[in-house]
Amino acid sequence: MGIFKRIKTIAKADIHSLLDGMEDPIAMLNEYSREMEQEIVKAQKALSRQIFVENKQAALIQETKNLLSKRGRQAKLAIEKGEDEIAKLAVQEKLTHEKQLDLYQQQNLAIQGQTQLLKEKLQELQEIYYELQHQKVLLASRANVAQSIKQIQKATASFQTDTITRGVARAEERILLMEAEVQAGNQFTHPLAQHDLTYKNYVNDEELTREIEKLKSEKEHQSQA
Repeated sequence: MGIFKRIKTIAKADIHSLLDGMEDPIAMLNEYSREMEQEIVKAQKALSRQIFVENKQAALIQETKNLLSKRGRQAKLAIEKGEDEIAKLAVQEKLTHEKQLDLYQQQNLAIQGQTQLLKEKLQELQEIYYELQHQKVLLASRANVAQSIKQIQKATASFQTDTITRGVARAEERILLMEAEVQAGNQFTHPLAQHDLTYKNYVNDEELTREIEKLKSEKEHQSQA
């Protein structure tokens, strides 16, 4: 019955130690559940055999009691008839059956004790099994939450803020460059037209001299008048 002590230790001791290993804790609990189920089946079969033995012993006791009663009646009848030899044989068998009955009853007490012990162990094993099932549900929920948190922590650890910040800065610089190129392009949208305009506004020396001579001539006329 070493399984009872083992399972009880697993179910009631520090189950958190199981989660420290590399194995899947839920798979471990499922394996323990299967082991307990197998042990429960074995215990039930052992109890069934024990009950069979107890019933057989009880039948043997009853049979011996019936023989005792029968030999007692035979002995009395033989004495009444004066058949001393028959009475002697009947009494001898009666005494033998009395000793057998005493032995059978002692054996039956031992068998009943073993039967009761098996019943108690089976009940204890079933209670531990139900407790383990309850804990397995709770631990499965905790394991799922822990796994989710672990994945989040892993994702957070791989999230490099500095790299992304530098990337955003490079993107901003690229956009600023694009905007500058657009502004520069707007200033030289019609370069030929601007050149023509500059050309048209250009005054050469001949035009300047002619205009000055014209002004001088107008001044002389005003003086003569």
